[in-house]
Order: sequence, then C-alpha cells, then structure tokens
Amino acid sequence: MADLENTIYMDIATAKGEPKGRVTIQLRPDLAPNHVAQIKTLAREGFYDNVVFHRVIEGFMAQGGDPTGTGMGGSKRPNLKQEFSREPHVRGICSMARSQNPDSANSQFFICFDDAGFLDRQYTVWGKVVDGMEIVDTIKRGEPVREPDKIARMQVAADVKP
Repeated sequence: MADLENTIYMDIATAKGEPKGRVTIQLRPDLAPNHVAQIKTLAREGFYDNVVFHRVIEGFMAQGGDPTGTGMGGSKRPNLKQEFSREPHVRGICSMARSQNPDSANSQFFICFDDAGFLDRQYTVWGKVVDGMEIVDTIKRGEPVREPDKIARMQVAADVKP
C-alpha cells in the first residue's frame, strides 16, 4: 500500500487548461526530508496550481515550479540547504532546480525524461514518478516554451478525498 502522506498527485494540463492526465510521484523523505517537507507544504498551499513547465528539453528534463514562468522565481519560503544523495538521476526522477549556489533550491524542480548521471550528487533528488510517466513525456518542449503545459493541480495524496 502506498504511503499517501508521501505521495504527490500532479495533474497536468495544456496552456488552455485541457487535462492531459495525472502523474503520481513517490516522495523520498529518506533522501531529502527538508525538500519533501517544503514540496508538501507548497502543494498544500496551492502554490504549484496553474504553474507552467517553463523549460523543457527533449531527452533531458521538464522544469517547473516557478510562479513567474521565467525560471527566476520561487516561493516566499526560505531556500533550502542541499540534501545531495547517491540516488541516480534516471528517467522519472524528480529533483530540485537551483542556481550556482548549492543551497538555493526553493520551489523549482525538474523531472528527468532520461538518464542524467552528470547531475548526480549535485542536485537534490526528492521523488520519483511511479505512475503517469507517459503524461510527463507529452509535456510541450521549449526553452522557453511557447504556450507551455502546466501543473493544473498538485496535491498530497493523503489530502485527496476518495
């Protein structure tokens, strides 16, 4: 049975709001307890709802979590100290975006389309897509993305009423 307190449902939609599907992410508090706590808090506040995937690179990753859609924004919460681990950046891994400063992760994250071992031990892994990777694969590409797909809603599974 899945640990619903450590599972995220991320509903993805087109720029026009047409549903694409649900992605289920298993959180990894064993690897990054502070990052997982921040993601869950932001999800519970509705922070990620209607936030676009602003940077999507074929064969690499889809990045979102910036309310400005520019790659420069974040939440009002403090930045997090890095929680790097040995967990490899492989297909489906969810990891935090950051600036050159390793302790600058805030709200932006990315989902790997493919193996990206060059990121290992340099970015904080906080989860893995366990269902709906085929939805992630359909996220519109671009840098920046024209008419980007978005997170329609992101919720902690424990908060979702059956």
